[in-house]
Amino acid sequence: MHRRTVAALALALVAVLGGCAGFGTVPDGSATETPTPGGDGTPAADDATPTPTPTPTTPVSTPGSDYETTTVDLVDEDGTRLAAVDVWIADSWPKRYTGLSDTTALEDGQGMLFVHDQEGTHGYVMREMAFPLDMVFVAGNGTITTIHHAPVESDGDLTQYSGRAKYVLEVPMGYTNETGVEVGDRVVIEDA
Repeated sequence: MHRRTVAALALALVAVLGGCAGFGTVPDGSATETPTPGGDGTPAADDATPTPTPTPTTPVSTPGSDYETTTVDLVDEDGTRLAAVDVWIADSWPKRYTGLSDTTALEDGQGMLFVHDQEGTHGYVMREMAFPLDMVFVAGNGTITTIHHAPVESDGDLTQYSGRAKYVLEVPMGYTNETGVEVGDRVVIEDA
């Protein structure tokens, strides 16, 4: 079997078994190996320790360089900062449609901010998502109106998560619970 095919199969197996949250593919189709004492991929002659088994890794795929970025602060009613999130901005129809579906994972403190032309009732689905999300619907004045905890959907039927918003902030599922963010708190957008 071709080495690249073996690496791709190994990555798929790791994803299926839950070893990584991968939806995308490794950009060059390769796997990385743990360095060995010989420095060139072979064990040193005088080393009695067995060579570690190659471990495939999947780098986190991000939305890409065509997205602008900013930082948003989540604050409570008193203005106390609960969290800060570095976000990719989805401010056009194609970017909002794709959302995070081409992204393999988010770290805590990362997210995507969807920007609509005007405030209204907007609906979102978990189309082709590899990881669950918190969807935070935000009014034009920055007030959080709705928070949904959206699991990955595997049966093909897409649940629509709706809320009144001009902005929708997507972060890893559970992030709002961990940081104490609730409906009525505010999102402060650095560049707004």
